[in-house]
Amino acid sequence: MELFLLILGLLALIAVSNVLNRIVPAVPVPLFQIALGALLVLLPSGIELELEPELFFILFIAPLLFNDGKRTPREELWKLRGWILLLAVGLVFVTVVVGGYGIHWMLPSIPLSAAFALAAILSPTDAVAVSALSGRINLPKGILRLLEGEALMNDASGLVAFKFAVAATVTGTFSLATASWSFIVIALGGVLAGIVLSLVFIAIRSFLRRLGIEDATMHMLIQILTPFVIYMLAEEIGVSGILAVVAGGIFHAVAKDRLEPYATKLQVVSSSTWSVILFILNGLVFIILGLQIPDVTEVIWEDPHFNNAQAIGYVLVITFALYALRFVWVYLFSVLERVSNTTRERLYSTLLTTLSGVRGAVTLAGAFSIPLVLKGGSAFPERDLIIFLSAGVILVTLLVASLALPLLSRKKDGEGADHKHLTEHQAQVRILEMAARSLKDETTDDNREVIAAVLGDYGQKLRQIHSEQGFMQSRAMRADVCDRWLFAIQAEREEAARLVGQGEVAVDTARRFEAILDRTESILANRSFALFYSLRLAFKQIWKKITNRTEGRWSMADIEAIRDLRVKTSKVAIHELQDTMGESDNRACTAVIQHYQEGIRRASLSFNASLHSDEEFQREKKEWERKAIQMERDALQEMYTNGEVTLGMVNHLRFFINTMEASLSEEELE
Repeated sequence: MELFLLILGLLALIAVSNVLNRIVPAVPVPLFQIALGALLVLLPSGIELELEPELFFILFIAPLLFNDGKRTPREELWKLRGWILLLAVGLVFVTVVVGGYGIHWMLPSIPLSAAFALAAILSPTDAVAVSALSGRINLPKGILRLLEGEALMNDASGLVAFKFAVAATVTGTFSLATASWSFIVIALGGVLAGIVLSLVFIAIRSFLRRLGIEDATMHMLIQILTPFVIYMLAEEIGVSGILAVVAGGIFHAVAKDRLEPYATKLQVVSSSTWSVILFILNGLVFIILGLQIPDVTEVIWEDPHFNNAQAIGYVLVITFALYALRFVWVYLFSVLERVSNTTRERLYSTLLTTLSGVRGAVTLAGAFSIPLVLKGGSAFPERDLIIFLSAGVILVTLLVASLALPLLSRKKDGEGADHKHLTEHQAQVRILEMAARSLKDETTDDNREVIAAVLGDYGQKLRQIHSEQGFMQSRAMRADVCDRWLFAIQAEREEAARLVGQGEVAVDTARRFEAILDRTESILANRSFALFYSLRLAFKQIWKKITNRTEGRWSMADIEAIRDLRVKTSKVAIHELQDTMGESDNRACTAVIQHYQEGIRRASLSFNASLHSDEEFQREKKEWERKAIQMERDALQEMYTNGEVTLGMVNHLRFFINTMEASLSEEELE
């Protein structure tokens, strides 16, 4: 039961991290996940999760690298094969040698062989971390492919070097000739094992098809098992399981292109299933990394033999040395290969490649696999310090990449790649179009009429946006619109009070209308209230469905009374805005007037549509309108992730969505 609760808690943290990323998109999801994992350990919950390296590699690294091998463009990897080998093999061994001697010189308490082991486990970049960061950073396509290819290959070379260094520390013996030959056998054997085992799995699936067994569930189960079996069998025969799953993934992609060139039900199911699996595994990798960091830090933090500031200094020095070595290596070969036309371009691409060398969970898992004792029974020298330094380098490289790369890529975009980003007007149109497409995808025979009504409103919004050539483009314009809108709301309040005083409107109707205005005013005055209101409304709807509550619902007579009052107050608000047009920005007044005119139009359509006058239809329409608002927010997040909009535009576009939510809240019928 405890294990189940732990797994449930970890999955919940994945969801929380993605919610936090939506709220603060400038911070990448991996950092949120590491922080949440560390927080879970620091809380008095008693939760502890011991990292088992072998299980970690099989359960997480194998399927993730298998998928990366399948989706990475093979033609581009082949074109970059020289550079990939230089980084994945050449740079790894240079790092082991130079880094090993440097670490031993800086920390004499770490024997030379153990220093080589630390340098080896720090040498490979992490494919999972690179994938997690690449979605939000505008790296040039060539550099991105180079990083992906490097991360796929250097895990094997780094881990092989690490194993030999650890073995040399444990046994006290080392042979360069034996190690070199073993590396060749392990690497080539891993690739060959991956190809052969992939052929076996493909043959099994083809045999099942010839028997007429096209069951998608059966074939999907075989696909899921494939990377685990390939990794385990490759490791069992003494070759690289990591290279085996990478080769297996690439071979599966080639086989799919040639044997299954058409879209099948299995391909659709496979894509959906793997997207869920990879989403969970990616999240768990960083959360588990966060779970380990507090314990790793505590051991060194409380050890009287180490000065805490000095320990942090070691981490920073080692990280800087890794960056410097990577920069020199990449720049040297870029000069020899004449990759760029100018020195400035060469330096820029080299800097991006250097800072993208993120270390991840593979490094920490390797460090945890260091044995506790040597062959003679004595403790492995400075094991805790090695694990601490590994964790520190991981965190620093993640932070540097998260902070520096977006700034560097944004600067480059500003110099000559503005066309990559949408304008704010184009982004507004794209958001509405993506939400409309999402609504169409949700259409069924049962909801076709309701969604058609919502899509009609979106068509009107798009026509309005196109006619305006951008809605509230500047911060000053948005402030003026807010000011005019709040002014109009006050005019509505005064008109409603006047109508109540004259007995033309019932007190209950006015009270409900006042609540709607309060909600709209809160959303406009405080952007964070929009999120609070959305969550509150979602929980309220769920609670009503669970409890099947019907009390508190408005009758059609109540709804019509509110709409009638809305039309009357809207006309007064328009009149007041027109009177002030000479005293303020006419564009802001015009934008708010158009909002009120649109509300009157929608109310008139509701009055005249006798077919749609039933209470249930209106409730369903409002529910789909709320879902559409969330679809707009999802569209904005996707656009930011794809690099179509800048971080500065995100806040402006959120305000654009909030104004539509405010319009919806005015008509909210509960």
